Amino acid sequence: MKKAFLLVFLLTAFIISAETLVIKGSNTVYPVAQLWAEEFKKLHPDVDISIEGAGSSTGIKALFNRQTDIANASRWLKSSEIEKMNAEGRYFIPFIVAYDGIAIIVNKSLGIDSITIDQLYKIYSGKITKWNQIDPSLPKKRIVVYSRDNASGTFEYFVEHVMKKEKFAPYVQMLPSTNAEVERVKQNKYAIGYIGMGYVTDEVKALKVEGIEPTVENVNTGKYPISRPLFMFVDATEGLPTGLVMDFIRFVLSPEGQALVLKVGYVNAYGIEK
Repeated sequence: MKKAFLLVFLLTAFIISAETLVIKGSNTVYPVAQLWAEEFKKLHPDVDISIEGAGSSTGIKALFNRQTDIANASRWLKSSEIEKMNAEGRYFIPFIVAYDGIAIIVNKSLGIDSITIDQLYKIYSGKITKWNQIDPSLPKKRIVVYSRDNASGTFEYFVEHVMKKEKFAPYVQMLPSTNAEVERVKQNKYAIGYIGMGYVTDEVKALKVEGIEPTVENVNTGKYPISRPLFMFVDATEGLPTGLVMDFIRFVLSPEGQALVLKVGYVNAYGIEK
């Protein structure tokens, strides 16, 4: 009986002493956020970290609802979110944690290596529907067009910077995750999609955009034409967070944390140790 009581006491003490950090949001930020969490836990083994990558809008909504400590986002706040923040007397602080190029991917068998912003706009708006309209040497086959869904920050960036804020053609297929896009493009030799370049695998082909490859160096120098910062937002309505939340942010921005950004194929926002 005494042993059972002692066991319950120890378990209760552990639960009370353990800290929990909740991170929700961007599917693009998710791979490096996982690495940050793994390395942070080595330094703080008693911390329990929960990470979800359902989309930037999902993370920011969770921050409004006080259901997350950190919101990952691959875009800036929407005007509607800023208005909501002001109306509620809230204040979210952004931290740029990395940079990312949006890679345009096609099936490896397709005989194309480069594409322009204007061609992308015409493909996604429905003004170009077949591959031979891009290049007469390409198949006279209908382009199968994939996109992330509208919860995605990558979707928001693409609409603003490639689509000139115009709508997609109605047949563009919206997918819930970046991995789903990679899988569909891998399976369909006439498909096209756009993803964070950290998700590019050797199972698909990443095209040059305006003749520039989506590489760490080209994003870092600003040559690659479709790239953006990646953010972590925290709620500072009651003042800048302290404790576990800021310990994690400091680790993310540290040389060790920024080195992990390069490991997943993104671009570090700050200097790293040689």
